[in-house]
Amino acid sequence: MTYTLLNVVFLAIVALVAIAAIVVRRAPRWRAVGLAAVLLLTLTAVFDNVIIGTGLVAYDDSLISGVRIGLAPIEDFAYTVAALVLLPSVWELLRRTPARQDSES
Repeated sequence: MTYTLLNVVFLAIVALVAIAAIVVRRAPRWRAVGLAAVLLLTLTAVFDNVIIGTGLVAYDDSLISGVRIGLAPIEDFAYTVAALVLLPSVWELLRRTPARQDSES
């Protein structure tokens, strides 16, 4: 199984959870997700390049697409994207609705 196929399966599940959160509750605050994405994708690029460059992790070239950011295959970034979508979606699904307050007149 290639990393791309694994990512497609995993990201499809994440997409279903995100759609459920939007339909059942409300959409996560995508602006906040976007700001977190900039930070986390940058950190992923830096640290993935470090661990690949030092030889701690290696990838079979026949299992990756060949598209890289530095030394890191693009497939590595799918997990960060999945976390950025999944965690706020689950948060919205598990969020409790505030108790209705009856006004006393």
